[in-house]
Amino acid sequence: MSAADTTTAKVPPVRQSPPSGSTAGAPAPRGKSIGRAGVPWLLLAPCLLVLVLVLGYPLIRLVALSFQNYGQPQLWGFESATSAGLDNFTRILGDSEFWSVVLRTVIFAGGAVIVTMVLGMAIALLLQRVSGWVKLLINIVLVASWGMPIIVATAIFKWIFDTDYGVLNWLLSRLPGVDMIGHNWFASGPQGLAVIMLLVVWGAVPFVVITLSAGLTQVPKELEEAARLDGAGAWKVFRYVTLPILKPIIVMLTTLSVIWDMGVFPQVYVMRNGHPEAEFQLLTTYSFDRAFVVNDYGTGSAIALVTVLLLLGVVAVYMRQMLKIGDVE
Repeated sequence: MSAADTTTAKVPPVRQSPPSGSTAGAPAPRGKSIGRAGVPWLLLAPCLLVLVLVLGYPLIRLVALSFQNYGQPQLWGFESATSAGLDNFTRILGDSEFWSVVLRTVIFAGGAVIVTMVLGMAIALLLQRVSGWVKLLINIVLVASWGMPIIVATAIFKWIFDTDYGVLNWLLSRLPGVDMIGHNWFASGPQGLAVIMLLVVWGAVPFVVITLSAGLTQVPKELEEAARLDGAGAWKVFRYVTLPILKPIIVMLTTLSVIWDMGVFPQVYVMRNGHPEAEFQLLTTYSFDRAFVVNDYGTGSAIALVTVLLLLGVVAVYMRQMLKIGDVE
């Protein structure tokens, strides 16, 4: 056998030259890069157009009405609207009733958000420790309650807390030494608003539970096991491992809950049969009454605009928190 038969030479592959006119590896022309950057905006254009038409025009109209003297004569065209300047805002900002409504709305929304987040987190954590069929059953119940129309849920709560035929009064009266027959849960504002807050929480908890449950699946089990091996209890594992990972989700849910709970309207309106008393007025119902009951659309629009500005403040806090979280990550 010759040396030529036992020696193999590795020949490097011949690099094929690109065909003439090919632009492989060359940077894309500036016109094409600009065109690619415009594709997302082109795809978003229909959605942005709908948002402008559905939200933009009403907001512009709201701002315009808040600076006008606009009542029923102007609505029917008997008189033309006149400029009010800042009179509508001066009137409401100098009204003690308006500030009472603002304080009541903030307390109501704050209480509803706290109860919703605490209860939602507790249920989400418990769902991680139950069997599969129990978790499936609870999720079905949560989705069913979440999908229930607000009017239907409000009607059910009206029956539960009814003075004469309420099932809650009947159940509480079965307890030894408790007599709740004929008890009116809406005899006072704080007690009645607590019932409405319970209705709001009942409708908001499913979304929080489902979202937090999805977030809990992203918590690494290795970190939790390592913390337990270091001697951390359940509370410390939750505080120093689970909670920091869930912080972006918690910030998002809290912000959305504040916006939703400050905008509560049908629960109060339907629960009080379309005529909320003074101690049940929130910013939404107060604006509605001023506009459509008193027929002072300018003042009602000014109250609604102040509410929008308050909610924009909440959104600004949310964006700041998310930017901080992004910087840390």
